[in-house]
Amino acid sequence: MTAQASGPLVGQHAIVTGGGTGIGAAAALALAQLGARLTLIGRRAEPLAASARRIAEATGAAAAAECLDVTDADGVAAGFARIGPAEILVNNAGAAESAPFAKTSLDLLERMLAVNLTGAFLCTQAALPAMLRAKHGRIIAIASTAGLTGYPYVSAYVAAKHALIGLTRALALETAKSGVTVNAVCPGFTDTELVARSAATIAAKTGRSPGEARAELARSNPMGRLVTPEEVASAVAFLALPSAGAVTGQAIVVAGGEVMA
Repeated sequence: MTAQASGPLVGQHAIVTGGGTGIGAAAALALAQLGARLTLIGRRAEPLAASARRIAEATGAAAAAECLDVTDADGVAAGFARIGPAEILVNNAGAAESAPFAKTSLDLLERMLAVNLTGAFLCTQAALPAMLRAKHGRIIAIASTAGLTGYPYVSAYVAAKHALIGLTRALALETAKSGVTVNAVCPGFTDTELVARSAATIAAKTGRSPGEARAELARSNPMGRLVTPEEVASAVAFLALPSAGAVTGQAIVVAGGEVMA
């Protein structure tokens, strides 16, 4: 018997956007270990294939992969039609770019809104009707502590993540009697490629080493370290469980005490 053959999420289909790397890959694996059938979405085939292999090695179950851009409305509609209905949607796809506000262009703002907000909006609109018909569903957004507080030099990213949490809370109330829950997980600085790129940018702009820049990011966490993708994935897994049926409209912080919501 494989790990997929048992568990509280057996018989449920989970879609994870940005499922090839980082938090998305960790969340996909955590859901698969609970028995869910996985479809991974992303723009790059190679990371999706690598993530699917890790799931197969850990659980003995195959994960499907779908290459698409979550900011493309027509592509999302067509992709979700091919994928079919799902009980769980993890809106993880995102990006972060930094610039002082005076140098934040409209293009930068629109890029941040597109990938961090519009993508989640489009995927949720595509997945929600089937959940409502089934009277059961879990929609989980990977937001950020940036959706709950302010950070300098990332105003566009902060605005997009605040908007994502607002969308989460509004939809949670709309679906409260439907059997569908809608929540956000808000990590602090997490040990992913995105944070590695941020550290490299800090290093390039300040003359510090990437290690020193990484340590500076870690110091924002009262625990003095970066969060792990697996720690964020554990929060996602909890929200997907049947026992989390009364949890909706929440922004669950995974940040070592940096932000207390």
